[in-house]
Amino acid sequence: MKLRIALCASAALSSLIASPAFAQDNADSTGTEGEEIIVTAVARGQNRIESSVSVSAIGAEAIANLAAPSSADLIRQIPGIRSEASGGEGNANIAVRGIPVSTGGARYIQLQEDGLPILEFGDIIFGNADNFLRADRSVARVEAVRGGSASTFASNAPGAVINFISKTGEQEGGAIQASVGLDFESYRLDFDYGAPLADDLYFHVGGFYRTGEGPRDIGYNGYDGGQIKANITKEFDGGYIRFSAKYLDDRTPTILPQPVRVGGTNGNPDYQAIAGFDPRTDSLYSPFLTPAQSLDGNNNPASYDFRDGLSVKSLAFGIESEIDVGGGWTLTNRFRFADNSGGFQSPFPAGADPAQTVANGIGGAGSRIVIATGPNAGQTADAATIGGNGLLTNVVVFNTRLNSLDNVTNDFRVNKAFDFSGGTANFTTGFYLSRQTIDTDWLWTSHVQTVQGDGQAVLVDIRNAAGNLVTQDGTVGFGASFFGNCCRRSYDVDYSTYAPFASLSLELDRLTIDASIRYDFGDASGTITGADSGFGLGVGSFDFNRNGVISPAEAQTGILPLGSARPVNYSFDYFSFSLGANYLITDDLGVFARYSQGGRHTADRSLFSPAVSAVDGSLPGGDAGVIAQVDQLEVGVKYQGNGLSLFATGFFAKTAETNVDIAPLVLFDTEFEAFGIELEGAYRSGPFTLSAGATWTDAEIKDALAVATIGNTPRRQADLVYQATAQYDSELFTLGANIVGTTDSFTQDNNQLILPAFAQVNAFLAVRPIDRVEIGLNAQNLFNATGFTEAEEGAIPANGLVRARSIAGRTVLASVRFDF
Repeated sequence: MKLRIALCASAALSSLIASPAFAQDNADSTGTEGEEIIVTAVARGQNRIESSVSVSAIGAEAIANLAAPSSADLIRQIPGIRSEASGGEGNANIAVRGIPVSTGGARYIQLQEDGLPILEFGDIIFGNADNFLRADRSVARVEAVRGGSASTFASNAPGAVINFISKTGEQEGGAIQASVGLDFESYRLDFDYGAPLADDLYFHVGGFYRTGEGPRDIGYNGYDGGQIKANITKEFDGGYIRFSAKYLDDRTPTILPQPVRVGGTNGNPDYQAIAGFDPRTDSLYSPFLTPAQSLDGNNNPASYDFRDGLSVKSLAFGIESEIDVGGGWTLTNRFRFADNSGGFQSPFPAGADPAQTVANGIGGAGSRIVIATGPNAGQTADAATIGGNGLLTNVVVFNTRLNSLDNVTNDFRVNKAFDFSGGTANFTTGFYLSRQTIDTDWLWTSHVQTVQGDGQAVLVDIRNAAGNLVTQDGTVGFGASFFGNCCRRSYDVDYSTYAPFASLSLELDRLTIDASIRYDFGDASGTITGADSGFGLGVGSFDFNRNGVISPAEAQTGILPLGSARPVNYSFDYFSFSLGANYLITDDLGVFARYSQGGRHTADRSLFSPAVSAVDGSLPGGDAGVIAQVDQLEVGVKYQGNGLSLFATGFFAKTAETNVDIAPLVLFDTEFEAFGIELEGAYRSGPFTLSAGATWTDAEIKDALAVATIGNTPRRQADLVYQATAQYDSELFTLGANIVGTTDSFTQDNNQLILPAFAQVNAFLAVRPIDRVEIGLNAQNLFNATGFTEAEEGAIPANGLVRARSIAGRTVLASVRFDF
């Protein structure tokens, strides 16, 4: 009998991730059938059928075929993951197995590159981790571990670890690919190449550059930028050392909810495009939105271009090494420093109404509308027909400066493998540390504009009944006027995280027992300044146009109370563990079970709230106000053989968290429970391949400040999400189709207004007319479906206008690739 007992704590990932033996330059998996090697969120490399975790992988060939527009779109292909990828290249909401999307970003999931986090926290406000992640030809594969074991193999990741693993160049090869949009403006160049330089020295380099208007008609070149990644590996007796670098400089629009007309009832709504504004292809961005003027983080006047959208820069450098010191002892270390910065600038509609209603709300009864920008600037507009639909929207521009999201991370471990009577053992211990800076300024401004597509939206001015301007060049206020002048903020806080771990495994025949532990502790230090509760409104006057007169808009200028900064100075800690077992019934069939408890430091999401003292920056209620907890139970069965693989996992998750609403400022505790089943399968027969996944979830709010929501389904949690890909390969061509879909869900926790079910179908064709040349076509959303992933309103308002965000419409991309 063969029994394996493992106490594996945060040895984060196996050292095989970076080792020469795991040079991930192959197209897809590292093995076949049950021999596929898993390296993410396990103590050491295991084949998939023997591991007691739920894990999926997307290989380089699949990444190329799918040509996903963003990393979040690619993540949608992973069973159990709910990725709301409707916003563009970043700012996605990502959840797993019924664990809620209670904030933006990926609160309970850690996104990694080569086993280290992109950012320590996946949901930094306006600085989500996926903002700094691009999946290009430098990626060998994406591995995702869902469930409780993730909590012990990465900090702040009780739900899942999703790891983008780079090619290393151990095998010579590469390609250059040029792509162009056929029905939208996009021009892209991808390349990668890797090769041995000597028997013990090899490298890889890859990246992309992309430019164009993008999938939505915004009227200007909104997508512009790219990245380059490189690594070089030197092997030596008993180990290796690898140096890696990444430079990302990219600019893309980021789409927020937009006005949509909704008829019918809350339970059976009819979502319709507004005349002249298609939520799939249009946005509130436009070349006629003049730069937003504001006071910066030092209260100096500054101007910010709407067209910058989500702009990110990242310069990262890493060192990985492994040394066999003899006697079965191995030392492994991974280090990375990333200099991250950028900006987030996107128009968010505070509301939409008939134009005259909006004008009267700003200037009083009898106000009239004057076009402020664009080719008809200065002309008086007809409120009934303006924009082709007679609507205006009050817009708050979420202008947030990401001054620094720098991240330093190090993961060190010691491993010892040895034999004992009747089996083998593996011992690992180590220490993880990171330092995450959050230095941001919120410089929101308020405007009024038309609801027009095709990049034609313009700002408007409002004159009151007396003929006096109450706006200034389309600006209602140089602060968050439509939100009660809240949210003028500045953060300058460093978060340190430390985590010791240990691992012990015993192996005897077919039974595997895994137990993993992790102890996270750390501190937060710095200052915050803002116009929120306890700070005053932070509103004053500033003469932006320097005419010596303070206009009504200039009298609503957001000002940071720089003399009233308050400290952030607290420490925290939490313990995570995971207990699991896997039993191989046959070589092809296994069953497993796991129970886990993990935590998540909520970091900047808890600032500007009663959780952190306004006097000394401590935690008056203890660290429960800044630590979320997730308990999970999962039971599964795995089969892999004869070209067929089937995986089924039943799961239960209980989440307890404290959240902060921004406007108005409210601190509240919520508990959620979810149970369900996650299915994944694949079948290969000759040239035909079919893979599919589905996750059924029954989620419930168990406790909440809003008592009326107790017993309801958490917002945007569908009963069923699914994905499937069918592919036919021959020597001459590859043809395939992919579907990603969801059943309906509720827009908000009150469970009134429904987000309809939708399915997005993608298709791809690659033809190889001659050796080393491939011509491709890739269609995203082939049937031009409308699919709403979120909405602000919990019920249909009287005017029938809801703010919702849809997936992008159909786009077709043509490419030609040269392999070498």
